[in-house]
Amino acid sequence: MATLPTPPAGALVDIDGVLHVGAEPVPGAPQALRALRRLPAGARLLTNTTSRSRREIIAALREQGFELAEGDVLTPAALALAHCRERGYRRVNLLVSDSLREDLAGLEDGGGEGAVDAVVLGDLGEDFRPAVLDLAFRQLLGGAALLALQHNRFWRRKDGLAMDVGAYSAALEYAAGVEPAVVGKPSRRFFEAALADLGVAPEDAIMVGDDVEGDVGGGLGAGIASVLVRTGKYDEDAVSRSGIEPTATIDSVAELPALLGAEAG
Repeated sequence: MATLPTPPAGALVDIDGVLHVGAEPVPGAPQALRALRRLPAGARLLTNTTSRSRREIIAALREQGFELAEGDVLTPAALALAHCRERGYRRVNLLVSDSLREDLAGLEDGGGEGAVDAVVLGDLGEDFRPAVLDLAFRQLLGGAALLALQHNRFWRRKDGLAMDVGAYSAALEYAAGVEPAVVGKPSRRFFEAALADLGVAPEDAIMVGDDVEGDVGGGLGAGIASVLVRTGKYDEDAVSRSGIEPTATIDSVAELPALLGAEAG
């Protein structure tokens, strides 16, 4: 298991469920983020959120009292664009929210009944309807690749836990007999891109999140010491069933600076 560096050179931090739950910041989270940004390489915020654009995510965090630069937030959209360009995908079925389309403006949306090179799957919210999934299923049978912007099983909404993109991706994978390319957490590529952006080696960084599979399991898989917080979607039974052992578990991100020997403020 990766050993916790104290202090690390840089930090990777999940957003939803770690820095805030709904519209409310976790108590002490703005101060903790300020401490992490003072690390030698600073901090990057990694989110699997595919219901809002990067611009909207940054604006919401600033309204909640978090200090951050635009380059501090990393989302799966940029990797999705790169992935499609590398493979020459020109026409895709963008199964994403209207808000996220601004982050994927470099892709030609070929929704409808025609053939496409790839199905790009993000968070459709209430638009995850049978007809939408059946169209994607037929396109996959016709040879389209499946690109999942993330692969989380579930997430916490205001009204409780809800299925996330990974669950819908799994349905398409099973029905069409395809393997997805996943560009968000827990994809190793996403963590490697974040480390490259920080300019640090895996052993000199930490990952902190509330999802034992996507955040902690993904971080550990990339060789990064990973801390689980008991906020957001944290569930003790889910942790036990996962078989994943976090490097450390804390009540909230507010405890992280003390754990790392970094000064909060």
